[in-house]
Amino acid sequence: MYRINIVLHEPEIPQNTGNIARTCAATGASLHIIRPMGFEIDDRKLKRAGLDYWDKLDITYYDNYADFLTKRPEAIGNTYYFSTKAPKGYTEIEYPDNVFIMFGKETRGIPEDILYDNKDFCVRIPMRDTIRSLNLSNSVAIAVYEIIRQKGFENLIAQGKLTTRDW
Repeated sequence: MYRINIVLHEPEIPQNTGNIARTCAATGASLHIIRPMGFEIDDRKLKRAGLDYWDKLDITYYDNYADFLTKRPEAIGNTYYFSTKAPKGYTEIEYPDNVFIMFGKETRGIPEDILYDNKDFCVRIPMRDTIRSLNLSNSVAIAVYEIIRQKGFENLIAQGKLTTRDW
């Protein structure tokens, strides 16, 4: 059984965090938030973006990056840092069963000192060079579903059904 841990380093926009929380609820991923945040957790926009899935979340908060590493030593060597500055593509990785994927704040990304200290674990989502970055919640969804695809969509419903007739 695999475990996906989404780590948001100092998120700033409540709607993005709410959308990411919904992705966590839909996929069974855990959400880890490193403070400071650019909003209050009870922010109306955050709740609206996550809809009614807050009770289905496994969410943990940390005071800073050092606090995260202290409380989650298993993340060391199992964290992939998603950044537009990374030299390697996210599909080049075979993700471990207990993986942490970190994303930085919307305006600046993950601090460069963290990226440099973890250069072998930095990955990027390819995009055109005229675009600064993708939306944070979209990037998280892309990463999560690549990991889930690699794991064969285990424990997820892979087929839908019509409501008024059979396929």
